[in-house]
Amino acid sequence: MRFFTALLLWFILLVLCWPLALLALFIWLILLPFQLLGFAIGGIFKLVGAILMFPFKVAGIAVKR
Repeated sequence: MRFFTALLLWFILLVLCWPLALLALFIWLILLPFQLLGFAIGGIFKLVGAILMFPFKVAGIAVKR
């Protein structure tokens, strides 16, 4: 739903002010790899945390965060 809202707003911006809409599209395309990198790094941190906490879960020890 959020994607379609953004797409609709982008098309409205394209009709009203197409240079600004194209600039926003290029900025989004430039920043997209950094967002994907952030997702990957977040996933790695979660994986490392799960690996480190696994022995405590198996032993039944409660770990406070």
